[in-house]
Amino acid sequence: MDIQTWRDGRTAALNASEAMREALAALGLPESSYAAIRPQVTPRGQPLVHLGSIPAAHVEQIAEALRNTRTHGERDSGALPI
Repeated sequence: MDIQTWRDGRTAALNASEAMREALAALGLPESSYAAIRPQVTPRGQPLVHLGSIPAAHVEQIAEALRNTRTHGERDSGALPI
């Protein structure tokens, strides 16, 4: 892996981490619930996001919000809408 691949992966992981923080904040969750979110990059440059431990009640809130994103006409394939 070259340094540019790692940098690109790091940038993608940082962006995804920030997007998740913003989404959880928009749900009204306290910052302490998602303070452990961290960007990560594998040795091959794949971007990952470590979510850490989130209180169960807040995970229920997140799950409910995700369920509410589905529209009535969608077939439930298990995939989230884009």
